[in-house]
Amino acid sequence: MAHIDFNTHISGSFNKELEDLRNAVLVMGGEIEQQLLNAIKAVQLNDANRAEKVVLNDAKINHLGVEIDQECLRILATRNPTASDLRLVVTVSKTITDIERIGDEIARIAKYISQGLFQIDEQIKLNTIVLSEEIVKMMQKTFDAYARQDVQSAALIFEQDDIFNAKYEQVSVLLKDRIRHDVEQLDQWLGILSGVQALERIGEHCKNLCEYIIYLAGGKDVRHSSTKKMQKKIQALITP
Repeated sequence: MAHIDFNTHISGSFNKELEDLRNAVLVMGGEIEQQLLNAIKAVQLNDANRAEKVVLNDAKINHLGVEIDQECLRILATRNPTASDLRLVVTVSKTITDIERIGDEIARIAKYISQGLFQIDEQIKLNTIVLSEEIVKMMQKTFDAYARQDVQSAALIFEQDDIFNAKYEQVSVLLKDRIRHDVEQLDQWLGILSGVQALERIGEHCKNLCEYIIYLAGGKDVRHSSTKKMQKKIQALITP
């Protein structure tokens, strides 16, 4: 397992600040994961109240993001970090932006749930739940890779995304069929489609988070790389 070795500082307080910053991301990630689990439960139980609580709780996620971002700015201004410390602060700042956007997508899904849209077709509902559970797995593995600073695990998330995309396409085909044959409920079908697309965007944000983990571990920016180029960069990081 490849992981990050941070600088050791004479100042114990600086070491603690960096560790607290890293852990704050995990706290925010835990909140996001619970948000998604609550949204899935709301679909299963057709629980509009639970869905509305998910929407309201998005404000808490945003507040955590603001606090972490302010701490990043404070460390940059007062500690003048370098090398791996600087990478950590920059990565955390980027990471919380993607986590906030994941929260926004979950809140968007919850709004559709509160309107009862996912209850108009049992097959679509069940497939959406399966799709959501795949995203939960991806999210859990992403934050686990972050917690353990594990480049190899982060790289495997891209394979997990392939599994998700295959199931996403299945749901998309079902939805397109419903739209063609039931135009009277077009608005409802389009709402469901938007909710499913929000799940797909959450997967993209998880991939972004894994790219940040890889950058944090070795300073290699794999964003916008082709799959083969990215694999080579990752292999260079994990090979002794």
